Amino acid sequence: MSAPSEPHSFLVRGDDAALVAQEARALIDRLVGGRETSLVVEEHGSGEDLDVRGVLDACLTPPFLGDRRVVVVRDAGRIGTGEAAGLLAVVNEPLESTFLVLVAGAGTVPQALVKAIGAQGTLVEANPGTGRDRTSWVAAHLRDGRLRFDAAARARLQSHLGDDLGRMAGIIETLVAAYGEGAAISVEELEPFLGTAGAVPPWELTDAIDGGSIPAALGALRRMLDAGGRHPTEVLGVLHRHYANMLRLDGLAETDQAEAARILGVRSPFVAKKAMEQGRRLGSERVAQAIKLLADADLDVKGRTGLAPDLVLEVLVARLSRLLRARPMARR
Repeated sequence: MSAPSEPHSFLVRGDDAALVAQEARALIDRLVGGRETSLVVEEHGSGEDLDVRGVLDACLTPPFLGDRRVVVVRDAGRIGTGEAAGLLAVVNEPLESTFLVLVAGAGTVPQALVKAIGAQGTLVEANPGTGRDRTSWVAAHLRDGRLRFDAAARARLQSHLGDDLGRMAGIIETLVAAYGEGAAISVEELEPFLGTAGAVPPWELTDAIDGGSIPAALGALRRMLDAGGRHPTEVLGVLHRHYANMLRLDGLAETDQAEAARILGVRSPFVAKKAMEQGRRLGSERVAQAIKLLADADLDVKGRTGLAPDLVLEVLVARLSRLLRARPMARR
C-alpha cells in the first residue's frame, strides 16, 4: 500500500488537560471540515472502558456515509503495550478514508506507538513551555486565530493569564462572540473581559444581558463567580429561569402583569412584566435561540469541550447579550 499524501494519525499530548482538549477539538474540527460531525467522528474511551478492538474495527472499516471517518481515542494512555501492536499496523498502513486521533490523558502512551505516529503522522504538542517558548506559543495561537490582536493586547492577555493558558481559548471565544470574526483587538477591547469586582445580585447580570451590554454583563458574571462565590451551574440556573419565563409567556399577547405572574408562579408582577417585555423585544425565534445556547452551555459546563466552566459562561453571556442586535432567524 502506498503512503497517504497527508498524515492520517495524530497524537495530541501535553501537561494541561484543558489545553490538550482544546488542541484536540481544533484538530478534529479541521479534519471534519464542512462535513456533518455525527456522520464522520467516532469517539472511543469517553467515560467508559477503552475497547481497543473496537478502535481497530473502526479504523479498518470504510465510512458508510461520506468520504472519511475520524476515529478519536480519549485517554490514550490506557492503551496497553500488547494492544498497541494492532494500532501500529493502522498507523503504518492506514485506509485513505480513516484518520486516527489519539488524545493523551492519564497514563503513558506506549513508546512504540508514539514513535510510529512521529514517523508516519503528526505529534501535536499542547505544551506552551516557558519563557520565550511560552511567548512564542501564545503569539502563534493568537496570530493564527480568529481575531487580530495588536502587540499590547497580546502582552496584556499573556500577563493576565500567567500559567493558566487553558483559559485563553474561552476568552477568545468570548471576544469573537462580542466583536465578531476577524475583529481588531486592542487593550481597550480586551480589558472588560479580564477584570473582577465585588459580588452582585443575579438581576444585575440578567438586566445587563437584556440591555445588550456585553462588557456590563461580563462584569456582572465575573463578580457573581469570583466575589459572589456562585457555582457555574447556579448561574446557569439563574439564566435558564430568566429565559424559561419568556418562553412560557411567548405568544400570550393579551396577558397582563397579574396574569403573567400567575402563569409564572411568581409573586412579583414586576418580574413578570420584565419577562413579558424582554420576550417581546427578542421575539419567538431569538427566545428559542437563547434556550438552545443555554442547553449547549449546560453540556459544555459538564465537560463536553474541555473549556473551564467559567469560560463557557463568559461565551454564553456574550452570545445572549448579542441576541437583541441579531436578526431573527428566517422562517422556512
